[in-house]
Amino acid sequence: MTRRLYFEDAYLTCWVTQVKNKLERDEGKFVVLEESAFYPDGGGQPHDTGMLGGIQVLDVISEEDEVLHRVERFPETKEVACEINWPRRFDHMQQHSGQHLLSAVCRDLYDATTTSFHLGADYCTIDVDKPELSPEQLAAIEQEVNCHIYLNHRIVSYFVSAEEAERLPLVKPPKVTEHVRIVEMEDVEYNGCGGTHVASTGSIGMIKLLKSEKQKGCTRITFKSGYRALTEFQEQQRVLSQLTARLKTGRNELIDRLDRWEEEQKRLQAEVSELKQREDRHEARELLTKQESGMIAARYTDKSLTQLQNLANEVVAQGEVMVLLASELENKLIFAHSGSFPVSCGAFFKEHLPAYQGKGGGSNKQAQAGFANTEDLLAFFEHTRQAHLG
Repeated sequence: MTRRLYFEDAYLTCWVTQVKNKLERDEGKFVVLEESAFYPDGGGQPHDTGMLGGIQVLDVISEEDEVLHRVERFPETKEVACEINWPRRFDHMQQHSGQHLLSAVCRDLYDATTTSFHLGADYCTIDVDKPELSPEQLAAIEQEVNCHIYLNHRIVSYFVSAEEAERLPLVKPPKVTEHVRIVEMEDVEYNGCGGTHVASTGSIGMIKLLKSEKQKGCTRITFKSGYRALTEFQEQQRVLSQLTARLKTGRNELIDRLDRWEEEQKRLQAEVSELKQREDRHEARELLTKQESGMIAARYTDKSLTQLQNLANEVVAQGEVMVLLASELENKLIFAHSGSFPVSCGAFFKEHLPAYQGKGGGSNKQAQAGFANTEDLLAFFEHTRQAHLG
């Protein structure tokens, strides 16, 4: 049985111990120690990393009563000095303790019980059994959890028997029936938990709620605690500073400035759309003067598919013609007519496109296609043109 030092002191980072066993499996090399402060994956908390006898610890797992450490290679000595990757461990302690506090406040304020917890590399989430929480409720939750941080409640952990656990106001019944580990957040809650935690709520630092979303009848709350929350605030401040500098306005006027900018952009976009429509009408009239046997065929090197579609629509609106337009910019093509020709554009594409490695389709009056290269595009363009000349 490995003596699990993280149960005794979550702040222990260095110790010396004996190698008890070495195992070689398909997943890699594993070392079993007499004592270990390396936390294994479990309870929603990721494993620790660090050094074992000067060798990198890549993974930590729990098997029955033993803790297995996956290493790059086996240590050569029986006695090894071990060291925890403290920034990673402390981050996990802040996030896990933050989750306990956040879940307790959700439950106390709005009877929203946590059903799952995820501690990711960038952010954390809890799912609570409420279909929705309003922005006002989320703001109240965030305010309350940070008030508890400022109050700096003591957090302690200890083992009790099953009988003793029954007498405690636990958040939920423990999964084990003996040696139940309790994490007590003073004046907040008693929780059965095997994870590592900070010594007091003050060490959580801060909790920032980032967003909420519906998730299978529950509400998923995304949050960050401690240094992660500080980093998030710093990044948001950096972006905000850049925006206010570029827009030459203060933070309090930023939203009004963006609203005015958005209205200006809508006005300019409407003007641009009107000018493009006028240009299409003019170009359509020019194309109609160049029709050949009821067909207009043109190639462009600077138009997108959307521009081709708008131009084709303008052409068929002005005249009884078939129009074939190709874009060498995007290797796209459009074929259309007003409906007065016994030609199905979509059926023609379906029959002939495979021979030119093209993909596309459409209706009787309009179809479009894309090609992997310009050579196939132009070959299909010429084939379609020749096939429909009067």
